[in-house]
Formats: sequence, structure tokens, C-alpha cells
Amino acid sequence: MLIVSFLRHASTAWNEAARMQGRHDIPLSAVGREEIERWRLPEGADPPVAWVSSPLSRAVETAERLAGRAPSIEPALTEMDWGAWEGYRLAELRERFGTEFASNEQRGLDFRAPGGESPRDVMHRVMQWLDALVPAARPVVAVTHNGVLRALLAAATGWDMTGKPPIKLRPAMLHRFTLTRGPRLALLEGNVPLVPAFSAERSAPLPPAPAAVPP
Repeated sequence: MLIVSFLRHASTAWNEAARMQGRHDIPLSAVGREEIERWRLPEGADPPVAWVSSPLSRAVETAERLAGRAPSIEPALTEMDWGAWEGYRLAELRERFGTEFASNEQRGLDFRAPGGESPRDVMHRVMQWLDALVPAARPVVAVTHNGVLRALLAAATGWDMTGKPPIKLRPAMLHRFTLTRGPRLALLEGNVPLVPAFSAERSAPLPPAPAAVPP
């Protein structure tokens, strides 16, 4: 059995403006860089032999700042592709596309933006990567994205994304999974704080967001 730990990158200006980033390579904001200064792996966590990151710069910089070294880059950890809907806020999509968007949301794992990926697509590519990790049995910490974390939670728990998740995966937290041959993934421990006594949500008051970026 192998334990693989995942965390979401720190904040970007688009996070702070509640925009769908997807494959857009949005860098960390000043707020995000300040967040990482407080982050530490929890005491007693398995020391990682390898740090791995999505290729997007917000994840790479998060890993570099937290680990103190450059991570290995793994394309399978890239955020879900939101296609034509990248740059929009969720509320904007629901208002603009109405019942069409609502029906798409009800598809759960098969939700797909025009020209984008589904969560099921994300699950398949991440699980293929995880399968290759099993023989090495090397502890890993991976820096990734919310869409990938949600796909991992679905794979580990059987959640089909049509209702509330088994747990709400929060930012500034470590999420630990067990991995065995198959591959089989199980949630070991979610929402382990990266900062002692710090649990502020990204929805908490933040400095004013920069000017809106057109979709």
C-alpha cells in the first residue's frame, strides 16, 4: 500500500475573482504567495521522496516554494479543461445558459464544457498515472487543482458528482489517499491543515481583485 498526498495550488487572481481557470496558465497572486509562506506539511506526515506538480505555473510555483526545490512535472495532474467556458464565473454560466447548463451539471461525472473535458476524463488520466506509481512504492506529494482533487475523491469514494460530495475538499489543506494495485484508491484523511490553527477559506475577505479578465 502506498500513501499519496495531494494539495491544491495557492491562490491566483482568477481564484479571487471566482473565475474558471482550467488550462489557462494563471500565475499565483500576491495573496497566494503570502499563503504559501505559512504552509507546512503536517507533523507526522510521511516524508515525501518525490514532489510532483501539474505543469501549470500556479502549481509549479506552489510546489517550489513549499518543497524548496523544483518538482517533477506530471501532465496527468493538469486542471480539467473547461474549453469555451474558461474565464467565466459559475454564476455567469448558469445565468447565460440556464436550463442547458443545469442539465449538463446533472450529468455529474460526464459534465462537459464545449471543447473541454469531463471529470470522468480527468479521473481516467490521473488513475493511469497513479497505477504507474504502485510498483515504486515511493511516498509522493502532488500539487494539483480542484478539478483533479474532485475526480480523485470520486474515484476513491464512488461519488458520481450528482449530489453533495462525501466531504468538502478545502484549500490550504492536504488530502491523503491510499493506493493499491488495480489501481484502487481510498481516502485516508482529507482536509489536514497545512497551517496550524489556520483554516480561512478563500471566500474570506481578500484584497480587491484586479480588473476583470475577459473570458
